[in-house]
Amino acid sequence: MAGIALGLPTFGAAPGGPATTACSPAPGLPAGMPHTADRPDAPGLIDRYGRTATDLRISLTDRCNLRCTYCMPAEGLDWLPGTEVLDDAELLRLITIGVEHLGITELRFTGGEPLLRKGVESIIAGAAALSPRPQMSMTTNGLGLTRRAEGLAAAGLDRLNVSLDTMTPDTFTRLTRRPRHADVINGLAAAAAAGLTPVKVNAVLMRGVNDHEAVDLLTFCLEHGYELRFIEQMPLDAQHGWARSEMITAEEILEHLGARYRLSPHTAPRGGAPAELFDVDGGPATVGVIGSVTRPFCGDCDRTRLTADGQIRSCLFATTETDLRVLLRTGVPDEEIAQAWRGAMWEKLPGHGINDPAFLQPDRPMSSIGG
Repeated sequence: MAGIALGLPTFGAAPGGPATTACSPAPGLPAGMPHTADRPDAPGLIDRYGRTATDLRISLTDRCNLRCTYCMPAEGLDWLPGTEVLDDAELLRLITIGVEHLGITELRFTGGEPLLRKGVESIIAGAAALSPRPQMSMTTNGLGLTRRAEGLAAAGLDRLNVSLDTMTPDTFTRLTRRPRHADVINGLAAAAAAGLTPVKVNAVLMRGVNDHEAVDLLTFCLEHGYELRFIEQMPLDAQHGWARSEMITAEEILEHLGARYRLSPHTAPRGGAPAELFDVDGGPATVGVIGSVTRPFCGDCDRTRLTADGQIRSCLFATTETDLRVLLRTGVPDEEIAQAWRGAMWEKLPGHGINDPAFLQPDRPMSSIGG
């Protein structure tokens, strides 16, 4: 790519994803960075709609060792080349900028499957050494937890979200194309034993496959002290095969659960949390429903996203990205990287637009964006 102002490359398509944001640059930044001329002089990640991002979702890799039918095809995907993935030093530098310059207080490590990233414990330890120390969690499929949970806790991880969509091994194999149900169950127990609590379980219900298991999943989590979160299936599959008619809605999930349990709205403020919480049989146990499609919560969103190849996304469903990797690799100072990040979030749209007739699914699938 041809060099431009400050000797930096132009910004075109993000590797493996959509075009990066290309607007008039803020003073001191190269062309291709988001426009921030009308942005107030504030250090945090504010946007035009009064939101401030304090929760950083970090994709450590786009690779995964499951092939969930609602995420990717059986043969997998074309993974990012290793040279395009941020190395540990680059990743920790961006995390440090986020915490020390931009007011990030929470980190969530995601994938693909984050435990496939070599040396993930050292990344967590590096982030734990920052001041102020961010809260740190991880979303994982749980396959590697029986041997990794204690090390993750020792490195400084605070808690885990583990994906589990079924209590039936055969259904697990049908959904994930891998016979690893027992590994996830054992991984959950290992996480709890290591003190990575509260252990949260993420479940997606698929019509005609596991939608009859809502009560069984909640019963299992209540018996083991796990916190269950049901998530509406979202249009983020690599195959672009999502159909609204096939999605189990938040209302349906609550109806299924209501056949066995008495649910009442949780009284604590929700804030920017994606899950709408309900007390189960009067509490203290709760169950959450993340209704991204039918009950969007965009107005309170506090998240900013970093892909494994160094792209900033202002929204899970964004169709543009801002390339921080190129800034890292051309010697730009931390504050200029922070300013580019601020610009990316200033341009955040008011909502994801799933219910707009003109909605377009992002080019990147969930495994490449990070959860």
